[in-house]
Amino acid sequence: MSTISIAQGTDVLNYIGGKWVKSNATEIIDVINPTTNEVLGHVPMSGAAEVEAAVRAAEAVMYEWRSTPPGDRVQCLFGIKQILEDNINDIARTLVMENGKTLVEAKGELRRAIENVEVACGIPMLMQGYNLEDIAHGIDEVMIRQPVGVVAAITPFNFPGMIPLWFLPYAIACGNTFVLKPSDKTPMTAQQLVDLLAQTGLPKGVVNLVNGTKETVDALVDHPTVRAVSFVGSTPVAKYVYARAAANGKRAQCQGGAKNPLIVLPDADMEQVTRLAAESAFGCAGQRCLASSLAITVGEARAIFSAAMIEEAQSRKVGYGLNEGVEMGPVIRPESKVRIEQLIQQGVEEGANLVVDGRAVQIRGYEAGYFLKPTILDGVLPDSQIARTEIFGPVLGLMHAKDIDEAIALVNHHHYGNMACLFTRSGAAARKFRYEAQVGNIGINVGVAAPMAFFPFSGWKDSFFGDLHGQGRDAVEFYTEKKVVVERWL
Repeated sequence: MSTISIAQGTDVLNYIGGKWVKSNATEIIDVINPTTNEVLGHVPMSGAAEVEAAVRAAEAVMYEWRSTPPGDRVQCLFGIKQILEDNINDIARTLVMENGKTLVEAKGELRRAIENVEVACGIPMLMQGYNLEDIAHGIDEVMIRQPVGVVAAITPFNFPGMIPLWFLPYAIACGNTFVLKPSDKTPMTAQQLVDLLAQTGLPKGVVNLVNGTKETVDALVDHPTVRAVSFVGSTPVAKYVYARAAANGKRAQCQGGAKNPLIVLPDADMEQVTRLAAESAFGCAGQRCLASSLAITVGEARAIFSAAMIEEAQSRKVGYGLNEGVEMGPVIRPESKVRIEQLIQQGVEEGANLVVDGRAVQIRGYEAGYFLKPTILDGVLPDSQIARTEIFGPVLGLMHAKDIDEAIALVNHHHYGNMACLFTRSGAAARKFRYEAQVGNIGINVGVAAPMAFFPFSGWKDSFFGDLHGQGRDAVEFYTEKKVVVERWL
């Protein structure tokens, strides 16, 4: 099957009512390969009129799609799963070119995306309600779930293949129609995904795509026909979208930033923990909401873990993600690189010891790329700015505690609450940590506690705004409304 090309100079298109449409926007942004600094294409900043067209196209088929039996709706999802499987290599290459992560990371991301399609195929069971006969004499009561209506998702640059599919499969399986606004930094992966979806026989208008930035987001969140909004991005923008959606009477699920700590106890398997911690902190160049950006060592674990992490950071191979053996790519934009470098310097000024400095680096053959190497700051103070700021780069801060109680207190002291991990051989310590840590995703002897698609992607505090998370049963609850029927037949 043919797919959208990403040849240099490609104009990124909108997808409205089953047709690829060139935007009328006057403002166009270049899509850049962060490894080579080459222009891959041009993405339009679509305005309110194009959002209106996409929403109207979704609304036009809403009743017909909602009336399609769930067992028939998931047949489209089976087709989506297969076409994603068949094209995973091509999508992954697109993802590497516009995002910068490695090919292995890109394929891993797409594998998690496909898992969500698989789970959503269970909607004939997941969407079922419940009933009770004779709540009073001759009266029965039934709870049924019905689709919300037209829904929208606003997704980030760092997982342009996976995060749209945190939402899209569940939304359409539940009978909703969908409008996607992907990141303006990585729009080509989303364009390729939607192009493949269109080839499965999915009815026109069920899925639509509008490119853009703040004006596009505001138009979606303000549109009276859009009933629910899903968002993933930074905490300030998550708060903004959540507040604006609420003011417009919409339900919203808004995933924000993170500063994920991992705790290393002296009894941990140090070989395992250093390998997993390095993958967590430096994988995807640290540009993920589940990156472990703080490590808290307890007692005598400090010396062993610190030395091992320094070696891991210094030996990590950085380069173009399409090349064999590369373990880490660039950050997404030169502005991101400058911001990360400034935060590293701020950490030094706040008293941290820069034991591995990944700044001022060039990769041979890719001198124009936005590269940093893994960086480690030791002795980060709990109340310092560097300890409280989401760096979103390959930077690991080291903190130290005398016992597990102090370590958990450091975890709970933070205003973020996305993920925390513990490395230990002690079941008692693991249970204490699981019980007391104030975060939504817990890892025990794992470096990235990414929930499988049949569990919610949780998050607490300033890492999440809303009641129902993405994935699994939470997604079904979010994309449906409950209707209770009390009936008596004489």
